Amino acid sequence: MSSLLEQIKKRRLALSLKQHDMMLRVGMSRQQYQRLESKGNPRLDTLELVAKGLKSELLLIPQEKLNAVLAVLADDFTASSGPGQPAREKGRSLPDDPWQGLLGESE
Repeated sequence: MSSLLEQIKKRRLALSLKQHDMMLRVGMSRQQYQRLESKGNPRLDTLELVAKGLKSELLLIPQEKLNAVLAVLADDFTASSGPGQPAREKGRSLPDDPWQGLLGESE
């Protein structure tokens, strides 16, 4: 699994954003953002701000659940035609709630 900073860069590129675009989204200069992506050690509030600017969320995933979470995410991405769009037919469908119980939540 790639580092958090690599994930941030990949997400920005997936959204077709340049480092300069982040100035408008999160209020930091291109130089500040470039430093964050390359070798940064950002504060938590900065990470939360960047995640919001990238239409993402930060999550703490227990190590013992990591493979299951990654599998659900991979299945979700391959089963959908885009963010917020319904799953495509591919021989099987995702359960109504593939996350149920995965992170130890109780109803």
